Amino acid sequence: MGAARGRGVGGSRAAEAAEVAEVAAEAEAAGAAGMAKSSGENGPRASAARGSLSGTRESLAPGPDAATADELSSLGSDSEANGFAERRIDKFGFIVGSQGAEGALEEVPLEVLRQRESKWLDMLNNWDKWMAKKHKKIRLRCQKGIPPSLRGRAWQYLSGGKVKLQQNPGKFDELDMSPGDPKWLDVIERDLHRQFPFHEMFVSRGGHGQQDLFRVLKAYTLYRPEEGYCQAQAPIAAVLLMHMPAEQAFWCLVQICEKYLPGYYSEKLEAIQLDGEILFSLLQKVSPVAHKHLSQQKIDPLLYMTEWFMCAFARTLPWSSVLRVWDMFFCEGVKIIFRVGLVLLKHALGSPEKLKACQGQYETIERLRSLSPKIMEEAFLVQEVVELSVTERQIEREHLIQLRRWQETRGELQCHSSPRLHGAKAILEAEPGPWPTLQPSPSIRLPPDAPLPGSKGKSKPSKQVQKEQKEQRKQAKASGQPDKPTTTSQAKVVAAAGDACPPQDVPSKDPGHQDPAPQDSAPQDTAHHRSQESLTSQESEDTYL
Repeated sequence: MGAARGRGVGGSRAAEAAEVAEVAAEAEAAGAAGMAKSSGENGPRASAARGSLSGTRESLAPGPDAATADELSSLGSDSEANGFAERRIDKFGFIVGSQGAEGALEEVPLEVLRQRESKWLDMLNNWDKWMAKKHKKIRLRCQKGIPPSLRGRAWQYLSGGKVKLQQNPGKFDELDMSPGDPKWLDVIERDLHRQFPFHEMFVSRGGHGQQDLFRVLKAYTLYRPEEGYCQAQAPIAAVLLMHMPAEQAFWCLVQICEKYLPGYYSEKLEAIQLDGEILFSLLQKVSPVAHKHLSQQKIDPLLYMTEWFMCAFARTLPWSSVLRVWDMFFCEGVKIIFRVGLVLLKHALGSPEKLKACQGQYETIERLRSLSPKIMEEAFLVQEVVELSVTERQIEREHLIQLRRWQETRGELQCHSSPRLHGAKAILEAEPGPWPTLQPSPSIRLPPDAPLPGSKGKSKPSKQVQKEQKEQRKQAKASGQPDKPTTTSQAKVVAAAGDACPPQDVPSKDPGHQDPAPQDSAPQDTAHHRSQESLTSQESEDTYL
């Protein structure tokens, strides 16, 4: 989170300690510490030399071994990458021993994993029904963790990215084929190698992972030219690409930027500043000790929460914890990000014993930069997040309070982003999927101009009318007499009952019309009777649907 104007994060401890107060004062005017909007002034090695993206672990914590980093940065072709890839890779795709592979892993028994996969397959194949009637069950299953084999597909359904893709067929290909704005392309290209360089997808310069990342970020600058590109979007897009193809990753990125975190990546970064104040206010209720300490030290929330929120903790937590947080985030929305931030602050600064080693600004910020592995461990963190009672209502209430204070002190917001939607259910209700309405298949065919059975304004024939007609046919067959054609009065009774049978099947009195032979009457009458029964069963199906 270095400096608000691209100042390097490295340097001596004394120099950095002297700058902390200045950084806190500058953060408000600059927008956000270390997450300022990208511009062409950033050099190709900005993450190391000038802290171009505070949302990268390379700029916030002691980096990996220098020799390893040099070896990685020298990779320029897939063949070189293949030689390097002989090193062991963990189940997430990270080189064993690198930053993404750290932390204890919560192993799920294979039998339990298969059961969860089966349950998730059923949910995904009947998604609308589950979202409408069993959303709480989906939330509980997201808290338990989405099976790795279905995580990418589930994220698309939860975020509404799949619906967006279906609503905009060919849009990504159109954006992908467009040349793009040169002022963004240069910055994006320089940021590619900084995104998870220890992951097998992005280990090779110019490899398929970096190519897809460039395509997704370029497409977004064309999709939202008024917003352009923010460096914090790169790690978000990279995480998505680890789980889905480029087109699906693009639409999930759109949903995150527009629905989950609207305004976070705009030029002035006003939304992230507001959320910093919201987080600090909620901290007073969750951990008064931590809130009091940060207030006494006059540490601006932007100095520790900007990277957390803008990158959705992708650059902060161990990878297994990142995935669990994202599972809940896609389901429940930004409140999960707030809860994770509050849990980290509470357990890092929430007791007098822990504050003994944090007597100054520098020590406090260092504590938040290098959090204890225990509080970031998957099982512990998820349990704390689930149990923390911070709701959407509390966040929105606090948002209105902080917005009113902002307007009183700074005037109106310059960025007018869309309202924030809290999770998958809110997004689905706001943007229902383009699913066709279920239409029952008719059991008989009617002429185009014939009224449909059970149409509006008409009721279906009563059971009494159907019973009388059936008795008449039985009597006619028993006496060996041909069925009498329906009289005018009978036709009126049927019509009043709702036109149960097609008009063409009801013969009218015609002086010049001769009744058909008896042997022809019975088959017609039987067919007519079958049609009525079919209509009745079909109407029952309509009622059920």
